[in-house]
Amino acid sequence: MGHVSARPKVLAIVLAGGEGKRLMPLTADRAKPAVPFAGIYRLIDFALSNVVNSGYLQVVVLTQYKSHSLDRHVTQTWRMSTMLGNYVAPVPAQQRVGKHWYLGSGDAIYQSLNLIKDEKPDIVVVVGADHVYRMDFSQMVDQHVASGAACTVAAIRQPIGLADQFGVIDVVPDDPRRIREFLEKPTDPTGLPDSPHEVLASMGNYVFDAEALVEAVTRDATTEGSKHDMGGDIVPAFVRRDQAGVYDYQDNVVPGATERDRGYWRDVGTLGSYYAAHMDVVSPLPIFNLYNFDWPIYTSYGPQPPAKVVASGGRESRADEAVLSPGVVVSGGHVNRSVLSPAVHVGEGASVDGSVLMNGVTVGAGALVRNAILDKNVVVPPGAEIGVDAEADRARGFLVEDGLTVLGKDQPFPSES
Repeated sequence: MGHVSARPKVLAIVLAGGEGKRLMPLTADRAKPAVPFAGIYRLIDFALSNVVNSGYLQVVVLTQYKSHSLDRHVTQTWRMSTMLGNYVAPVPAQQRVGKHWYLGSGDAIYQSLNLIKDEKPDIVVVVGADHVYRMDFSQMVDQHVASGAACTVAAIRQPIGLADQFGVIDVVPDDPRRIREFLEKPTDPTGLPDSPHEVLASMGNYVFDAEALVEAVTRDATTEGSKHDMGGDIVPAFVRRDQAGVYDYQDNVVPGATERDRGYWRDVGTLGSYYAAHMDVVSPLPIFNLYNFDWPIYTSYGPQPPAKVVASGGRESRADEAVLSPGVVVSGGHVNRSVLSPAVHVGEGASVDGSVLMNGVTVGAGALVRNAILDKNVVVPPGAEIGVDAEADRARGFLVEDGLTVLGKDQPFPSES
């Protein structure tokens, strides 16, 4: 089947099976795409919102690792009109082709080929579920169809000095939309024809002709030595056959984007990058603007009351450069450069600075929290300190990494002896 000229039928596949080991302990009880972000969202909400805002309303979410909270969030939040044939469906690993779980992202699609065969799309859009960004995939699909390529990879420009941190796309010099070679973390890459100090790094988002994708993952399934990975095996196979194109993310125009946040994309795969992305959100002129109502990020956070900031015990509350989610109560405390998720309570005289607090966290009266990530339901006792003394935090059994103190979900604060 060749390309179709008018409105191809598109199926979107979201790869949401990531374990997220580098985000531990935030992923100790949930899959990486289910990790909360910016107060009210889950990481997967960004991928799903981009897909839906692009006009693609038949979506499957492939899950695997500790998927309960992810499945529950997708099922309860992402309800589409079944009358119009629209859906967002979480699909767990099903062991359809053998008694093993997904061996890689390419194998995840191979084991789920029934979804493609049932839907019979012309085009398959494959996206990751653990990045923070906005993107109109319909523009990428348009370029893919016009180019005649069987596979198109989305890529973002990065300084050439950072090339060894990414999968890098080497383009044909006289045709920069064609991929010459796919390089995994190269140490001596060639810069772009129009910008020698930059390279194109893969974003983990792809567009395929449906039949070509089915053929590619089926062939890869029996290829000896393959790791069955989209970026490491499937895409390079298209490149070797000269069937792969690249879509430059800087060409993507999202409605409502500002010059400051246009082109924003963050891989939040480490605690440091996860924290930094939150600081991007709370800055006075946010590098990533959550208030773009022309391209909304959809989610659901339950029946929470409005946030409330009140004086207590003669102490005034103060919140500056802070994201306060519904259900937050600050009673005579100070919050600065921080993100507070729903139902967080900050007590009298307490101070929260440069921190990310997830649902249900309680900061007791007079407590001090600095440069910390506190997962759900953590209780900071009155007068306690977190993030002030790294050695003391380690002695309490807290993770200290990249200048951050991190507590996992329901992690208790040890009583002082």
